[in-house]
Amino acid sequence: MNPAATSPSTRWALVWLRRDLRLTDQPALSAALSAGFAPILIYIHAPDEEAPWAATGASLAWLHQSLLALNAQLSELGTRLLVRRGPALATLQALAQATGAQAVYWNRLYEPAAIQRDQQIKSALRAQGLEVVSCNGSLLVEPWDIRTGQGDPYRVFTPFWRQASARLQTGGVLPAPSALPALPAHWGSLAVADLQLQPKLGWDRGFWEHFEPGEVGAQGMLSAFCEGAVRGYKEQRNLPDRVGTSRLSPHLHFGEISARQIHEQVAALPSMANFAADLKHFVSELGWREFAHHLLYHFPHTSDINMNPRFADFDWVEPNPEQLHAWQRGRTGIPIVDAGMRELWHTGWMHNRVRMIVASFLCKNLRYHWIHGARWFWDTLLDADLPNNTLGWQWSAGTGADAAPYFRIFSPAAQTDKFDPQGVYIKRWLPELAAVPSAWLAEPWSNADFRRLAPDYPAPILDLKASRANALAAYRGPKQLPVD
Repeated sequence: MNPAATSPSTRWALVWLRRDLRLTDQPALSAALSAGFAPILIYIHAPDEEAPWAATGASLAWLHQSLLALNAQLSELGTRLLVRRGPALATLQALAQATGAQAVYWNRLYEPAAIQRDQQIKSALRAQGLEVVSCNGSLLVEPWDIRTGQGDPYRVFTPFWRQASARLQTGGVLPAPSALPALPAHWGSLAVADLQLQPKLGWDRGFWEHFEPGEVGAQGMLSAFCEGAVRGYKEQRNLPDRVGTSRLSPHLHFGEISARQIHEQVAALPSMANFAADLKHFVSELGWREFAHHLLYHFPHTSDINMNPRFADFDWVEPNPEQLHAWQRGRTGIPIVDAGMRELWHTGWMHNRVRMIVASFLCKNLRYHWIHGARWFWDTLLDADLPNNTLGWQWSAGTGADAAPYFRIFSPAAQTDKFDPQGVYIKRWLPELAAVPSAWLAEPWSNADFRRLAPDYPAPILDLKASRANALAAYRGPKQLPVD
């Protein structure tokens, strides 16, 4: 059908958007159009339905901007986004009745609460006689399609990705529609502002100096990466003082770009010998995203509970509120840790190498349960993605899908010397250390003149060497226990 034309006999279908806020490579939208339906694009705000991991903080700030960007795109195509508040099932039922929609399309989500909710909604809508179609708009491979030879889900990345990557194909990215049918004016909608997603007091102002939410921003970020940072990616990605990564994670989380789009554009780059390894390594990072979804789908309890049962009775330290607050706000007295936490607070994002450092500090040096870090990241990260967040924190704590994790304790001093030797990253986020020689920044407290040069910087909240020894002693216990 001509998507721009409607008549009294138009067959309408609801296209329920969630974290797939784009028009290119949009399987649910494309499927509705291919079936001859005129699509009604709807966003339903029902955060409580994804509890206990409902979006908060920085994620909501991004969502506000992303919905505005999508609505602007739709306006150019002749239509608009309908915005409603939940509950989702009642809203879809009411809208189907009001519009005469015969079908509902959506792209799948893979988090435990969303899966349960969507299954219930699908059953209820079908019982009412509506056609319901769900699509894969997020992943390169479905979690249930990759199994070990014994038919079990994978727990180790390398064999998982070996099998998954063999299934990847280039091509097949769905084009965006050139026009969409206008919706009748009496089909009402909330304004995006009515959802009250923006943080109070302008906390998010620093975010938009670094990111442009929406499909256009996502495409621009990918193009910039392919033209620049992809060359040298394998090594440069570990250096936080420069843009050596794609920074696509927030766009991926909100579905402003698909993993398939990224994979296809990167795969189309000329695989010259001098950066073939960079391309391979970047694609493997897409693989880690797939693996994170695979693990959470098959082990849904791991968003809150250790994946490895031998840590059920591990001797975590009860958090000291002052120390936890110091970690959250970048006031631990450990420069590389504090720089990362302040970058997060100001930009809503943190360099991946530094994420591992600050997580190791919390879980190993402070020996606090990883859930305290996971919750803080969930509230402050623009790319707060439950599968990735769960995988990352359980990996850092040594409680997740990892064969021998207990001895992995990142030394902040060694990490500083290796990945920020000139102190560029640290001084960018810790201006009170501007006068301190870069050579001191790994362990500034060991220099007698440090306090004179940086009187406002806090003293370390713990002794790194002693805390490392304590962590090793605590972790050696569960290391000896069998894995179920």
